[in-house]
Amino acid sequence: MDELDNRLLNALHRDARASLSELAELLGVTRTTVRSRLQRLKQTGEIVGFTVVTRQGVSESPVRGLMMLEIEGRGTERIRSRIAAMRQVRAVHSTNGSWDLIAEIGTDTLDELDEVLFQIRRMEGITRSETNLLLSTRKGRS
Repeated sequence: MDELDNRLLNALHRDARASLSELAELLGVTRTTVRSRLQRLKQTGEIVGFTVVTRQGVSESPVRGLMMLEIEGRGTERIRSRIAAMRQVRAVHSTNGSWDLIAEIGTDTLDELDEVLFQIRRMEGITRSETNLLLSTRKGRS
């Protein structure tokens, strides 16, 4: 990936529906260049898909949080599967650093979130956790 690829990806983060002509004008290149770059980025797996962020998607669960988890020994996959099966868990991410997993959780109430956090903390093999509430969500990149 070079600077043009990065600029193209940034433009798509701002507006994934931009036409080839709009992207070409914004980047100062031809439509053919944009088309070939997009094709290559898809083929190499740099672009894995396009999505739409809707108001409903953001407010589907009024109480949302990220729970970082430290897991003892080799139980990460077992715990990841158990957590991912919970209705309130939107996604489970592996990560680097001091945390082994990050769970995205969405509930209707703080009481329900508290119960989910309690259930996860009780799982055998979880040695430490930290949870941060998500207060607002805006578009990922400007």
